[in-house]
This record gives sequence, structure tokens and C-alpha cells, in this order.
Amino acid sequence: MSEQPTKPARKPRPNRRHWTRRLLVQALYQWRLADAELTTLLAEYRLAEDMRSADPEWFAEALRGIIHAAGPLASQVSEHLDRPWGQIDPVEQGILLLGTYELTQDFGTPYRVIITEGVELARLFGAQDSHRYINGVLDRVARQARAVEVKAAKR
Repeated sequence: MSEQPTKPARKPRPNRRHWTRRLLVQALYQWRLADAELTTLLAEYRLAEDMRSADPEWFAEALRGIIHAAGPLASQVSEHLDRPWGQIDPVEQGILLLGTYELTQDFGTPYRVIITEGVELARLFGAQDSHRYINGVLDRVARQARAVEVKAAKR
């Protein structure tokens, strides 16, 4: 009996929502630093090569929602910060806005997934230890915004 050759283990590809979050953080960074218009960002990212791996409808919906509610979202996050919002790095601001938007507006995604994604985005795009900060802040936002879900998960 001959052995079947085993296929090398492949690293799983990130899902469409993950790729969309990556693009959203990049778009929010552009919006923040270059003062890019929403319509310009939507047109630019619609043509982005990475959008093939993403969810373009959710990208547009989330980007619109985050930009239109940026003030209230930032206020909600600011309750859980150890320094003023303006002192937060623009990359971290984008990740926190995205995470807070999902925690407060997109209840189809479990809060733990949203926090984990925020941490991964901070590891990818943020400063050296920003993932720890993002984790702590999004955890506090989740405890407030999704108190029932968080309480149920702790049982």
C-alpha cells in the first residue's frame, strides 16, 4: 500500500469581511489625513485590486456610515480613552471608528470577532503595541454597547 502524498497545510485566506475591514482602515486613513471626499474614496476603492477579495457593498455602506457618524462614534470611543481623541494616531482612530461602528450598528457580527479583527488590523497597520490599546478600548466599548451579549458570553 503506497502512501498518498499529503498536501502542505495552507494558511487560511482571510474572509471577505476581513479584506473589507483592511480597505476601510486604509480609506479612513485617507479621509482623515488627506481630507478625501466620500465620493472620491468610494470611486477609488471600487477600482482597487484588493476589492476583488472584499465585499464592495458592505465597504460602501460601512464607509458612508462611519464618515457620516464620525462625531458621535468618536464621542462614544472617547469615553473609554486615556487621552483626548485628537492625540490618538490616525490609523488607530480609523480602527476604533470601524470597531465602534460595527459594535453599535452591525449586530450580525459577534463582538469578539469585531475586537479580534480590530487587534489584527492594529498589528497590521498600527504602531508596535497599538493592538493592546485597541483591544482594551474596543472591549470597553463592547461592554457598553453590547452588554447583553458580553454578559451572556461570560456565563
